[in-house]
This record gives sequence, structure tokens and C-alpha cells, in this order.
Amino acid sequence: MSSKTHPRLRVAAVQAAPVFLDLDGTLDKTVDLIAQAAAQGVRLVAFPETWAPGYPWWIWLDSPAWGMQFVQRYHDNSLVVGSPEFDRVREAARKHGIWVSLGYSEKAAGSLYIAQALIDDQGRTVQTRRKLKPTHVERTVFGEGDGSDLDVCQTAIGNIGSLSCWEHLQPLSKYALYAQNEQIHCAAWPSFSLYRGAAYALGPEVNNAASQVYAAEGQCFVIAPCATVSTAMSEMLCTDTGKQQMLRVGGGFARIYGPDGAPMGTPLAEDQEGLVVADIDLGMISLAKAAGDPSGHYARPDVTRLLLNKARREPVVLQRQPDAEAGAFEAVLAKGEPEAAIAQQPLAA
Repeated sequence: MSSKTHPRLRVAAVQAAPVFLDLDGTLDKTVDLIAQAAAQGVRLVAFPETWAPGYPWWIWLDSPAWGMQFVQRYHDNSLVVGSPEFDRVREAARKHGIWVSLGYSEKAAGSLYIAQALIDDQGRTVQTRRKLKPTHVERTVFGEGDGSDLDVCQTAIGNIGSLSCWEHLQPLSKYALYAQNEQIHCAAWPSFSLYRGAAYALGPEVNNAASQVYAAEGQCFVIAPCATVSTAMSEMLCTDTGKQQMLRVGGGFARIYGPDGAPMGTPLAEDQEGLVVADIDLGMISLAKAAGDPSGHYARPDVTRLLLNKARREPVVLQRQPDAEAGAFEAVLAKGEPEAAIAQQPLAA
């Protein structure tokens, strides 16, 4: 008999449409889905990319000038970390004793970021991260993350990492998480409704394959939530036949994969809302790792290696005094402490 036990838990991937451009309405739905998952014995539930307040589909449908009509509303309904709205999700996780991986548009000062939060079953925020590089026209809406956002959290239910959408097509970002002994991966996707039949790379076949390959390549469990486009969203955004053809109703393809790449759980119809649920056993990972561990016995660091800079990128670094305090400033940086820890004194004249 093995001397070690491995966590076994039930996980769920959300497939649903947000209450588009309505943060409070989307959070109401979030709390309901958390309760539904907990009622089914789920320990970890994952939500799609920019679930709150929805993905900004207008950037793919028309000109920037046309899309400006949505910009202020999107900013106003994006989620601020530490706000009362953010705390609603934390409280729901605590109340129902469930871990939550939340995808959201993060508002920080005047900028937005594609973000994910990991919240534990006590309602504590374990991690917040940002997508390193928004994809294509997403750059007209969102800013960039940095190396600190490529982090795997060691938790009581396993080592958990997260990426959004086409970050799963970035080989070096994936390898950075594999190398941190990731066991459960939250792969957030928005919907596979866009340009169906015209851009194969944006469809469910390629993107679900990316999640499945991630599982087999990293020998980890992948929970891949995927939003749907609702009729209400279509009516708001698709104001003519051309736009209706570019963005279809539906597009939900939530999936869960095992560390050998095998599909788990029962998929839903692409226009159906609900949860894809599966029971996972982290003990299965060692069987997959025996065949090929990409950052371990199957690696060749003498040939190829990854340089990972996990330092947080700060736009402003304040040097308070040019002489006496300069040494103290450098000492703070040498310790790796955030610049915010530096004494708040007036700048030298």
C-alpha cells in the first residue's frame, strides 16, 4: 500500500453567458453558479475568461470608432480587486466552502487587464494574475501582465496555475508553469462563437485541442471553462446580418481533461448553460509523468532552457533623496521589497 495519499476532489468548468456589461448582474449569476457547484460536491469551480462583465466582442465586429459606444460602460462594470464587488465572490466561496477560479476584466486606475483570481474555500484571495499579452485587437482594450503572473500556487488541494485563452498557444509561458510542478490548470476561454467557418484557429476544434495538449504535455488536470454568447448579447452587439454571421449565439465548449489528455465529465450542448463536472485524483499524475516530464527527466536543459523573470513590472520607481537615502532605497530593492515599502517622504527639491 502506498504510504502517501493524494488529493481527490470534484471540479467543475462553467459554461454560461454573463449578464453582459452588467457587473452586479453577472456577480449575482456568479454566486448562483458557485452555490450550484457546491451543492454537487464540487471543491473547485472555474469561470471563463473575462466572465465579469463579459468579453468585449465589439472589438472584432467593427471599427474602433463604432466600438467606442461600449468603452465607458465596460470600464464602469469591470472589477476592481479588493472592492465590495470583488468581496461578494470571496464571501460566496467562504459561505459554500469552495475554491473559485474567476475570470474578469480587472480595472486598475485607468487601465483594464484580462485577469484571473484564485480564491480559497475560506474566502481568501490566493492569487490574482493578468494575461501577459492581450491577443490581436484585445490590445485596444487591455494592458499587459508581467512575469509575476506566471506563478503556480501550492495549495491544500494541489498546485494550481492559470492561463487565459491564447496564452495556451505560448510555448514558453506554458513551460514556465509546467516547471513549477503544476497539477491543476485553470484554462479560461471566452466563447468559440467568433468567425465560425472563416477563421478555423478561433474555433472549438483548435482551442479545445490546445487545452487537451496542455494536459498531456504538462501531465496535469485541465479545467477549461468556456462562456456562451446569449441572444441578449447578440441583439446588443450584432446590429446587422453581417455581425450576426461573425458572432453566433452559443459557442460554449467547456471541457475537463486528465493528465493523459483524456476528456472527463459530460460536455454540454454549445448553447446550454451549466457545469461540466469531473472527479479527479492527483495520484494519476505520477503515471503520466513516468512517460514524459517536460521539465524533469524528459528535459534537456543542456540544450534548451527557459529564462523566467518573475519580477513585477512597476511603471514608477521613486528615489526619495539623492544622497543619504539613496543607499536605503537600494537596500530595499536588494531585499526584493515593493517600492511601496519605501518611506513616504517628499521628493528632494
